[in-house]
Amino acid sequence: MKTVRKGLLTTIILFFVTSLAIAQEKWSLELRPSTNFSTEDLADAKLKTGFGLEFTVSYNFMEHLGAYVGWGYNVFNSDNDSFAGTGDTDFDETGYSFGLQFIHPIGTSGKLSYLIRAGGVYNHIEVENDVVGDIISDSEHGLGWEVATGLQINLGDNWKLRPQVGYHELSRDIEIGSVTTAVDLNYVAVGVGIAKIF
Repeated sequence: MKTVRKGLLTTIILFFVTSLAIAQEKWSLELRPSTNFSTEDLADAKLKTGFGLEFTVSYNFMEHLGAYVGWGYNVFNSDNDSFAGTGDTDFDETGYSFGLQFIHPIGTSGKLSYLIRAGGVYNHIEVENDVVGDIISDSEHGLGWEVATGLQINLGDNWKLRPQVGYHELSRDIEIGSVTTAVDLNYVAVGVGIAKIF
């Protein structure tokens, strides 16, 4: 499975790199840290404020409309006794994002635009408990969805600042021992991305 993923990733990277020579100012690379606020408990685990980081690549196939793909890492902590055990427990969500984004100028200066993004995620949740000191469960990857809105601020030299607010939803089953627990990881993400346009 790892060989297939590496091959797929290499193919995607080669496609993006060779296309850069053909299409100018249609591609962007974005790095976005975020603070995440859970909208509900994860089963009986009370989640604290989480933190995340996402890297995305996008391609505008129309003037204001484009597609994006990315990889993200988000972590939430819980210190109450829960289905995951006693003591501090981390819930790490990692995986891939994909979808469409619409960026349109506000006014005629071109310095400020609004951004709307909608798509899916293919993520999994790993459970790490401090008492055990290791990963105690992995939910396996599954589909979820995300939406976001924000601004794009022109910084010059094709650099953009992208403050955004988004909503993210993922439902998975987590098996610990012989017990399977259905969980919903739903949260609001507030972040500021920095993007380079090519």
